[in-house]
Amino acid sequence: MSDRDTPLQDAPQALAGLKVLELGQLIAGPFAAKLFGEFGADVIKIEPVGTGDPLRKWRIMRDGTSLWWHVQTRNKRSVALDLKSDEGQDIIKRLVAEADIVIENFSPGRMEKWGLGWDELAAINPALIMVRISGYGQTGPYRDRPGFGVIGEAMGGIRYLTGQPGESSVRVGVSLGDSLAALYGVIGALLALQERHRSGQGQYIDVALYESVFAMMESLIPEYDAADVIREPGGSALPGITPSNAYRCKDGREVLIAGNGDSIFKRLMEAIGREDLGEDPELAHNDGRNTRAAEIDAAIGEWTRERSREDVLAVLEEARVPSGKPYDAADIMADPHYAAREMIQQITTPEGRDLKVPGVLPRLSRTPGRIGGGGPKLGAHTRAVLDELGIDRDTQDKMAERGLLEDAGDKS
Repeated sequence: MSDRDTPLQDAPQALAGLKVLELGQLIAGPFAAKLFGEFGADVIKIEPVGTGDPLRKWRIMRDGTSLWWHVQTRNKRSVALDLKSDEGQDIIKRLVAEADIVIENFSPGRMEKWGLGWDELAAINPALIMVRISGYGQTGPYRDRPGFGVIGEAMGGIRYLTGQPGESSVRVGVSLGDSLAALYGVIGALLALQERHRSGQGQYIDVALYESVFAMMESLIPEYDAADVIREPGGSALPGITPSNAYRCKDGREVLIAGNGDSIFKRLMEAIGREDLGEDPELAHNDGRNTRAAEIDAAIGEWTRERSREDVLAVLEEARVPSGKPYDAADIMADPHYAAREMIQQITTPEGRDLKVPGVLPRLSRTPGRIGGGGPKLGAHTRAVLDELGIDRDTQDKMAERGLLEDAGDKS
């Protein structure tokens, strides 16, 4: 059996032996920690006693728990602690002494208020790497402002560009800013791990939501600086890149066509019977095509409106022109390419229910990621983790009586 054929549960794990402590909630911090867990790190998630991470109650629920929870929290151990208590903070410090990475996405200053800031934790473990994700970063005049993903997307520049020209901006239907910040946090932590091999020293990574979005904004700033151009919303098109747009078909459905490569454009024009445009020397490169974008879009739109979406896609696939349709969840579940690449997996939740979830990315050939089960019940691993720290059960029981910790069995 080749590495590619090795079942996920039997494959070696790229991050096995790495210990990650997650002190965040909702999206950015937990998403970053999820990626470490998917590749074998031991991720301990700290949650508030009684309520747990608020994500447990977000969006669509089943068996009293968010379905999102089973994606965001797979491969993690849940420990329920009162971080405001001296005892809870002491446990965190003991976990930090053994951790490689701490991930937190509280507002700046919250960890310091609990005596768990970078200076305190680095003194306990000089090799520690700490990922700190917040709306505006740990410094600057906006540091103390509350900043969720939608605000980061607005300040980062992407919200201004989404939607139709002259209309209100439109939000992307997922938490894009949080997820981008999480990815930058993971990249930063992996860079710091690599550097630690040389120096033996840890460091902290300061990630701001708005900066993570801003980093995706391509030539936005150079265009404004050098050409005094403010990029504007383009609707379904990609302004300055021609042709790349959505076009209506005869059946009323949309098709997306990206014919903006020079050779691709010629193939597209041949496929729609407009060789005159394909052979026009003024349209050989994007700068020329951009000056005649309306004409090109009109030619493509005239062609698509005479055909069903299936016919359009079949012709363009034959011509090797990038094209597709907007996928909803049903389209994704039914698509054979998703299935062939095992991007839809099935897990069993702690309640014993089957659930389809997204697969793991990126795809490593020799040490692929793992799916694991669904998100754990609140405090499912509290006792086990405290046992590992050498905290005796009598002490644990007294803490539980005072409401300072919780394990899944306490509610039964």
